[in-house]
Amino acid sequence: MNPVFSFEWLGVVVTDTVVVTFGLSLAVVTLAWLVTRRLSTTGFGFVQVAVELYVEWIRTLVRNIVDEEPTPYTPLVGTLVLFIGVCNLLSIVPVLRPPTADLSTTVALALVVFFAVPVYGIWRRGLLGYLRGYIQPHPLLLPFNLVGELTRTLALAVRLFGNVMSAQMVGAVMLVVAGVLVPVPLMVLGIVTGLIQAYIFGVLAAVFISAAVQVDSSESARERRSATKVAS
Repeated sequence: MNPVFSFEWLGVVVTDTVVVTFGLSLAVVTLAWLVTRRLSTTGFGFVQVAVELYVEWIRTLVRNIVDEEPTPYTPLVGTLVLFIGVCNLLSIVPVLRPPTADLSTTVALALVVFFAVPVYGIWRRGLLGYLRGYIQPHPLLLPFNLVGELTRTLALAVRLFGNVMSAQMVGAVMLVVAGVLVPVPLMVLGIVTGLIQAYIFGVLAAVFISAAVQVDSSESARERRSATKVAS
């Protein structure tokens, strides 16, 4: 889809995607800062309850997928789901285009997951333990495992982009053909689809992290021996 607007700044063409993305990021960060300044252990308000429900939902989701303590992975997954969900909600604003309807945005989000996965894997299993996963169950699978890392990142970006862009295009076409009222159900469907896509993106990110931090039986045995030595 063509940009809604663009301008040149210091020799660089800035599109609506860049402006809206920075605006949303600033709004989400500011809102998070304001909310965290008012957290309390007594007298819970509606906002705090909503935030705690969301955080606990993300923690439960990550725990069920990763099958271990979710605290290290919750901030990334929760931020991705929240940001993508807010971006997709812009589909109800006629004059704005959701940043996720631009392939560059979805590729950037997919690259965040792409680089976060080895970071978590190395932190959890060590460098050699993480790299060993690429030659399991057999060293001949190394090239296939490397290609798999790239293809799943591409699929992550294209899936989100395709779903959001298609919803935008269908809504725009129906608005031109059928008038103002008929596209309303499609807009509602687009909102639901956008939120589902944010959820799916977060789930897939957690799945990729889970695959990277898995500890096989030999690594688990070494960890237990190390823990026993420290305890003794």
